[in-house]
Amino acid sequence: MKISIKMKKALNDQVALEASASNNYLAMASWCEVTGYQGAANYFYAQSDEERTHLLKVVHYLNALGAVATIPAIKSPASSYKSLEGLIKTALKNEQTVTTAIHKMVEIAQKEKDHSTYAFLEWFVNEQVQEETKFETILQKFDLLGRDKLGINEIDKFLAVKASAPSEPTV
Repeated sequence: MKISIKMKKALNDQVALEASASNNYLAMASWCEVTGYQGAANYFYAQSDEERTHLLKVVHYLNALGAVATIPAIKSPASSYKSLEGLIKTALKNEQTVTTAIHKMVEIAQKEKDHSTYAFLEWFVNEQVQEETKFETILQKFDLLGRDKLGINEIDKFLAVKASAPSEPTV
């Protein structure tokens, strides 16, 4: 099966977005670890791994079609954050960017009647709903538990539990 040049470019752009997300989460995990947020560090190390899994899913799809995935160079992520809450807001914004990109690919697939890629992207559409909801829920914790040291400690503990919870299979 062949895919259009436009779809191939969009999927390769998605590889770059997923690689960037993985690196961003790795940098966030590192910052959390040295700042004393071990629960958040574990959570973001797991998020980094998950994004890499998403990247591989797209790479394998492109390669299976004979379209050959392009592995991009990506820019260095931020290495410092003002607060755990600010870091979570950045993560949510990044996920929203990914969601927008996936929706654009779905539109291309629909327009081109590329049913196979449309079916492939359906998983990503559903995954992005979960991703955005995760970060929105974490941000709600700041309003519920507070932004003082005790509140932030409780949020860090919440993230530790989330990091150790088994995730749904992504491949």
